Amino acid sequence: MMDGVAIPDSVDETLALLSGGDYVADRNLATSLFIAFRLNRPLFLEGEAGVGKTALASVLAERLGRSLLRLQCYEGLDVSSAVYEWNYARQMIEIRLSEAMGDRDRQTLAGDIFSERFLISRPLLEALRPHDEGPPVLLIDELDRADEPFEAFLLEVLADYQITIPEIGTIRAAEPPIVLITSNRTREIHDALKRRCLYHWIDYPDAQRERDILRVRVPDADPRLTHEVVAFVQQLREVDFFKSPGVAESIDWLRALSTLSQESLDPAIVDQTLGVLLKYQDDIDKARGGETQRILADVGAGMTAVAE
Repeated sequence: MMDGVAIPDSVDETLALLSGGDYVADRNLATSLFIAFRLNRPLFLEGEAGVGKTALASVLAERLGRSLLRLQCYEGLDVSSAVYEWNYARQMIEIRLSEAMGDRDRQTLAGDIFSERFLISRPLLEALRPHDEGPPVLLIDELDRADEPFEAFLLEVLADYQITIPEIGTIRAAEPPIVLITSNRTREIHDALKRRCLYHWIDYPDAQRERDILRVRVPDADPRLTHEVVAFVQQLREVDFFKSPGVAESIDWLRALSTLSQESLDPAIVDQTLGVLLKYQDDIDKARGGETQRILADVGAGMTAVAE
């Protein structure tokens, strides 16, 4: 048990924890997460965009009552944005005050201005500091967007939960944070980093689990419409698009259709709302080129079979 809310004692409790936050996980994911809890290891999550990788961290932080520290990765991400930087403005004020008062020699002043009170913590360093509610949830989001040198820096953090600051020394976590790392696999992450993590691939859900997700996330939607949306999206993912719709897009589409007071799918409304599901014009053009008609026919036949 960590300070604050207890970490689940079993896979079943992990499933219940996530379910309480309206996150419908399969048992494989819950098992990986439970093992990561017990071994104090980062959990490396890969999968297509929109399958719930980032949402998992938010739900964990909320359900465990922990702080969520999110590091959004991007090309050019460096130590000053991810780990720490010095408060140069305050340091300059301190130097000028000291010079005016003549109260310290140069060596003493240098030691004073490079102390922790002039340090600005970014997500990685903040994750190692004590928190009243217990170790935080650290989300390193879309690591594949960062440069490879940044991965090398993460090795020390993930291996020993520590960061070395030349002017101060090594800062270690008294208790390791809960670390989730996500990647959309736009490039391969180095093996050295993956070895420090447990790995789990989050795939698109099957039809039953996607229906369960939509019922939880859009509870007021018409049941027939929910069933048709899932059937349509499941088939749409089989088309060779540049970017297939994720679960997030399914949820948005069902909400949009419900806002339009739709009770079922028809060619006109699908054509008008494809931009909710697909985010590239080439994909939309391909879908409108006969794919939606074919899929709608299959969905209609499936609904007839269910009714019978």
